Amino acid sequence: MADRIGAMHILVDHEYEVEDLLKKLENGDSFEQLARDFSKCPSGKQGGKLGEFGKGMMVQEFEKAAFDLEVGQVSGPVKTQFGYHLIKRTS
Repeated sequence: MADRIGAMHILVDHEYEVEDLLKKLENGDSFEQLARDFSKCPSGKQGGKLGEFGKGMMVQEFEKAAFDLEVGQVSGPVKTQFGYHLIKRTS
């Protein structure tokens, strides 16, 4: 298992927003553009890019979901104290 992974994410307030974003992805919208348009995290301006991180650097729910993904895979809704995340593993 990797010690460090790369990921991008989109942060929104409600689970239904994540469901809408997943539909947009299925219809061919780019993850980066959706992050720019909808994410309430400052990383949205960079297309949701978080760079690389190791264990213990993110909140537990986010970390577990991100590390469980395959490279290129997108998560379902992940709830943390910040809201709902859609996570895409990049490395």
